Amino acid sequence: MSLRLFGTMTDREAGMLNALQLAYIGDVVWEIIIRDTLIHRGLNLHHMHEECVRYVNAHAQAGFLAIIQELLTEDESEVVRRGRNAHARHPAPKNQDPGEYSAATGFEALIGYLYLTGQDERISSIAEKIIGGK
Repeated sequence: MSLRLFGTMTDREAGMLNALQLAYIGDVVWEIIIRDTLIHRGLNLHHMHEECVRYVNAHAQAGFLAIIQELLTEDESEVVRRGRNAHARHPAPKNQDPGEYSAATGFEALIGYLYLTGQDERISSIAEKIIGGK
């Protein structure tokens, strides 16, 4: 059973989405990956929440992008660039560095793009590189 009710998009269709739309879905996909990983570790709810917060925040995601940056294809790098340059209608939260916030948006846009285009193996490869290295 697939969680995708509407199937996947072509690269062209996903590429036509606004980078913030890609980041919107990418944020959720990344959090599900982290929560799934944590639930399999057998932690109690409190510890799962603490660990999840360590992986799902702008500072961490900016660091993850730095880890995988050199492994990205040209198309993936372009999605990240679009995400970094996207401007939300609000500034970065006051406790966040604007550069990290932009990098995190790029990371989330990449995950969203890969998810929407059905590149689950690529997402798994990226997650393994990040989570396996922590």
